[in-house]
Amino acid sequence: MEEIKNLLFEHCLEFINKRIQTADVALAQAREASNDDTKSSAGDKFETTREMMQQDISRNKSLLMDAQQNLQLLNSVKEVPAGDRVRNGSLVYTDQGAFYISISAGQLTIGKEVFFAVSAASPIGQLLMGKKTGDSFTFNGKTYLLKSIL
Repeated sequence: MEEIKNLLFEHCLEFINKRIQTADVALAQAREASNDDTKSSAGDKFETTREMMQQDISRNKSLLMDAQQNLQLLNSVKEVPAGDRVRNGSLVYTDQGAFYISISAGQLTIGKEVFFAVSAASPIGQLLMGKKTGDSFTFNGKTYLLKSIL
């Protein structure tokens, strides 16, 4: 089972590294576009364009910072041992599916098994945190029973 957690970790790492790379490229392109823009005789149009470029740069910086924070969080859960309660880094099997508590990376497939990588801050992550085997909770009208925690 430790092997599955390692594979899930690697999938999440790949997911977050792609987000970082995409944000880096978008930020570099936005900065380049801003630097290449020269002032035209239409001053108001220039100022509007510069402001839009600055907003684009700020948005991409924010996306990059968020992705880097997710990378730090992911690295912090890499070696979390199995415990009796759900916490960051836990792999939780329920009667309705399996959840890897790490970052929000969506549905991941390993072999024929489907897992959901969810953040502890997500709505379902919040419901899972602190639960133990045998506990249940309801989410979106469905009741989930915890079968095991790794």
